[in-house]
Amino acid sequence: MGKNLIIVESPAKVRTISKFLGKDYSVEASVGHVRDLPSKELGVDEEHGFEPSYQVISGKEKVVNKLRQAAAKADHVYLAPDPDREGEAIAWHVAELLREAGGKKKKKDAEETPISRIQFNEITARAVREALEQPRSLDRSLFESQQARRILDRLVGYKLSPLLWKKVKRGISAGRVQSVALRIVVDRERERMVFEPEEYWLFKAELEGPEPPPLTADLWKVDGKKPAIGSGEEAEALEGRMEGQPFIVAEVAQKERKRNPKPPFITSTLQQDAANKLGFSAKKTMSTAQRLYEGVELGDRGTTALITYMRTDSVRVSGEARGAARDFLLKKMGDEYVPDKPRGYKTKSGAQDAHEAIRPIDVFLSPEEVKPYLPRDQFRLYELIWRRFMASQMASAVIHDTVVTIDRGPTQWRAKGERILFPGFLKIYGMDEAAESALPKLEQGMELTPKKVSKEQKFTQPPPRYSEASLVKELEDKGIGRPSTYAQIISTLLDRDYARLQEKRFVPTELGMTVSDLLSKHFQNLMDISFTARMEESLDHVAEGGEDWKHLLKEFTGNFYPTLEKAQEEMEGVKGSGKETGIPCPDCGKPLTVRFGRNGEFLGCSGYPDCTFTSEFNRDESGQIQLIEKPKEELEPVGACPECGKDLYVKTSRTGSRFIACSGYPDCKYSQPFTTGVPCPNQNCPGELVEKSSKRGKVFYSCNQYPKCDYAVWDWPINEKCPMCESPVLVKKTTKARGPHIACPNKKCRFTRSIEEEETDE
Repeated sequence: MGKNLIIVESPAKVRTISKFLGKDYSVEASVGHVRDLPSKELGVDEEHGFEPSYQVISGKEKVVNKLRQAAAKADHVYLAPDPDREGEAIAWHVAELLREAGGKKKKKDAEETPISRIQFNEITARAVREALEQPRSLDRSLFESQQARRILDRLVGYKLSPLLWKKVKRGISAGRVQSVALRIVVDRERERMVFEPEEYWLFKAELEGPEPPPLTADLWKVDGKKPAIGSGEEAEALEGRMEGQPFIVAEVAQKERKRNPKPPFITSTLQQDAANKLGFSAKKTMSTAQRLYEGVELGDRGTTALITYMRTDSVRVSGEARGAARDFLLKKMGDEYVPDKPRGYKTKSGAQDAHEAIRPIDVFLSPEEVKPYLPRDQFRLYELIWRRFMASQMASAVIHDTVVTIDRGPTQWRAKGERILFPGFLKIYGMDEAAESALPKLEQGMELTPKKVSKEQKFTQPPPRYSEASLVKELEDKGIGRPSTYAQIISTLLDRDYARLQEKRFVPTELGMTVSDLLSKHFQNLMDISFTARMEESLDHVAEGGEDWKHLLKEFTGNFYPTLEKAQEEMEGVKGSGKETGIPCPDCGKPLTVRFGRNGEFLGCSGYPDCTFTSEFNRDESGQIQLIEKPKEELEPVGACPECGKDLYVKTSRTGSRFIACSGYPDCKYSQPFTTGVPCPNQNCPGELVEKSSKRGKVFYSCNQYPKCDYAVWDWPINEKCPMCESPVLVKKTTKARGPHIACPNKKCRFTRSIEEEETDE
């Protein structure tokens, strides 16, 4: 008699599930998707109902064979990929491949191995056993929804990207959702460019009453209206009207209010909080959460899953989980911290409610309990999830508010105080969420003594650029994509160089703005935010069985294909000729154009090849292009090109690292890394350390024999052995605490030396 076979997505889940299932079960992993559309052709039969042509993904043949062999020996196959559209698609494709293999080997009268779908929201013995007791058939509607999304994205990407290669730059891409996200970033930048700041003035008064502490009041009204002080003259005139007038307490209003906790995390709010509080990218948040969901090693406990499934837009929580949270709070904190009734939260309209909110599986595994076993990032994210969930099940905080209104001549001023009477959920979620601000005891009619009255000139600010957190919120609010896709959307914008992160904010590149402008002009439906949101709703209807996926594709292509055909004729190209700027070339006077090279965007003379002037550039706040003066080292040649004999110059890549390139570019494409002159310290490695930079723009120094040798350091290397630990190199670095200094790159060694000592030795 064979075993029952459970097929999950990842090897990490295999370890977690195998720990608590008996000998009657074997567990294998598909290692993600096993089948997809072909990589080198469209793979969709547009003439016959958009039928897809799937292939086993390159490199997955061994995985598929292993699954087929395990299934052939099994009495029952249970497909257990993640409980969402992608998981359903993986299950569907695995089932197809298993049946295909079974059909080829089937003997007469032999029974086909039954295949069922199971799903669980958390990887625990109870959840998996309950799932095994309630197997179901594969959900065709859910699979077809994923299939429609995949084909839509393939049609847009496969047909639109070559147009951009032809018109803008080879190797870039367009996407049904990513292009709309790009437009959102570009539109915000354009808002900033046309923004005109307006002057205004703020007044503050530092006052003292009969008893401490002092208080600070802000100007609230002038002549009974909201102040509108738009110039220094107006500010001085108001000062004159108030001169000699006392500050008299007009009203003291006090009240108690309750502050309720936020609901537990869903995917988007987890990404936002992790970005704001931990500095995590959306991609890092999801990959770290995935590990917590699949299981981590917890000492004697072995491999243990810590959180529920992290791709969800539902705030629903099971009764069992709420009960466990109440038990924990009663035992650890007392009944005053537990509300009379367990808290429930309403999932917003249109959200999928298949899974619970993101929560800890076992609330008694507090952050302090698991800290010794988790890497720092996993611990910080688990702590964030644990505290948010526990707070969501706690009593409200009680806040005492005081608002003091103060008269001074024609003006009224206000001071506000806040005092926590009962912390409630803030005890776990963080008291800094409601910082106290004390006010003295005041009564109506009291005269206050002014210690300082100040006025300050201000200017209105443009709308801020999007951070990862605010972009995720905007995508969610507008219905663009789904929570599970946000991390990939953001990564694509950065990887394609359509946007860069500057002070953790998205700044569209010239390439990004060009692509967005061209697509917005020629593909209005595709780039329309509401149209994209309606498409997401249609895909949801397919998943619910309310819409035919082929009908959806037919409607979309009915508009897209004619638009594409028209754009191929009418879209203006910037490839080769560049994008005009209206700025004259400093060398010859002809117009400069923005060019898109392999190392990023630059300004080039339209008179090329007669004039070879090039320059890096940036845009100021108003969007005006500014030429960047070349560093001294880039003005002098550093040798002759070994391929064409022309001068070699030091250049800077778009991500910040230096390299050496031929002045004959683009006719001669010779380049080499910028070397530090330090031999690679790895034993028997003939390489040397050269300057590189990450996609996010962080410079580092690595061996030029990569991938054969992966030695790298973040700071400028020095060819000198550490006197304490004998590390073969030291590094020159700068920190806030010490400034520039010499240090050992070995984290376990604490050797440092000041730069002054280095210079004295020389």
